[in-house]
Amino acid sequence: MLFEDYIINDIDIQDINQDIALVKDVFDQLTYTHIPVARDGVYIGCISENDVRCFESGKTLQDCQYAFETFFCRITDNWLDVLENFAQNHTNLMPVLDENQKYLGYVELNDILNLFNETPFLNEAGGILVVEKGINDYSFSEISQIVESNEAKVLGAFISKMEKDMVQLTVKIGQSAINEVLQSFRRYGYSIVSSHQEDTFYKNLKDRSKYLDKYLNI
Repeated sequence: MLFEDYIINDIDIQDINQDIALVKDVFDQLTYTHIPVARDGVYIGCISENDVRCFESGKTLQDCQYAFETFFCRITDNWLDVLENFAQNHTNLMPVLDENQKYLGYVELNDILNLFNETPFLNEAGGILVVEKGINDYSFSEISQIVESNEAKVLGAFISKMEKDMVQLTVKIGQSAINEVLQSFRRYGYSIVSSHQEDTFYKNLKDRSKYLDKYLNI
């Protein structure tokens, strides 16, 4: 995606000679975690509100440049890369630069999250299941094959948890008989983490348990 429609310019980039007291005043009027800083009009990094609050008001940003964080995105970046950039830097404001390092403005985290909300993974009808397997034993090609062999389509999949030697994957499939997909995953050695009313595996276990209880109480 391109960012032209999402770039915001309502915050002036702060000059490195700006007094810390004035920077604090800027943060008082904002809900952003960071604001961008420039030297001679060229972006050099961001300063966080948490750091600014710790600095003495008599100082300038120049005195505190050791605390600058140099994250940014390009106007040509993919929105998923930008989302990862937000997460890695724990920020809700991302400066946007062109290929010549010129500061163009910034994008907000909420706008990028809204792009995710518009993807088929979230807004198309379907079923979501979470499966688990050894970290060296799963593959996305196998997951796709399992789903498609049951005449269903994968709308999206991602690794939602990694712990030691196990990995959990969240998979969204198009509308289909999800029970057949679940049983196929089990045959391939995947554990089903999510619960599903259509899952006959657990229904059969429950029926057998009731039968056993009845037999033992005779």
